[in-house]
Amino acid sequence: MEISVIRIGNSKGIRLPKAVLQQFSIDDKLEMEVHEEEIVLRPLKKNPREGWREAFEYMHEGGEDTDLLGEFEETEEIEWEWDQ
Repeated sequence: MEISVIRIGNSKGIRLPKAVLQQFSIDDKLEMEVHEEEIVLRPLKKNPREGWREAFEYMHEGGEDTDLLGEFEETEEIEWEWDQ
């Protein structure tokens, strides 16, 4: 599909057809990636944590879910003081 680049103030932009916006449930923002010779636009996920459960399960199966910090002991007791 060929679309025009239009002037918007000092910048330029593109218009996406209404049918495309509806097909992908695009409201007002997109995710954009720039690769060597292409621009990729994707709809934002409605749930930012979508897919996390599957990713964690995959990491667990591969043994990649180890604790990076390990266990550590506090060497001194900290007294917190609160300003009012």
